[in-house]
Amino acid sequence: MSERPQMTLAGVTLDAPDARELAAFYQRLLGWNVVQDEPGWVTLGAPAGPTGLSFQTEKDYVRPVWPAGPGDPQMSVHLDIHVDDLDAACAHAEKAGATRADFQPQEDVRVYLDPAGHPFCLFL
Repeated sequence: MSERPQMTLAGVTLDAPDARELAAFYQRLLGWNVVQDEPGWVTLGAPAGPTGLSFQTEKDYVRPVWPAGPGDPQMSVHLDIHVDDLDAACAHAEKAGATRADFQPQEDVRVYLDPAGHPFCLFL
């Protein structure tokens, strides 16, 4: 068996109806800088590391439903965001343009939806 080559997760890409619009939301939410901006593609970079968050325009994008029921478009990924003050982070997320999900499955986690409908969790 050969050795595994070095691999580093560089980022996650979210599809959206408008990459720039969704990137602008996450830039407000996280405070990250734009490191790449091309037609249909934007990448934000984390200030303290190599990880990035990219956004790709998908003309046939279908907004996921959370929680999904039978026949609903399923989420394929969600972001977990650690915070130091849950109430302040929730207020900030809403000011940035997030919507608090109706269904909240845990006491110490808050589920929000970004403007394209991707769920993300704020947690202590």
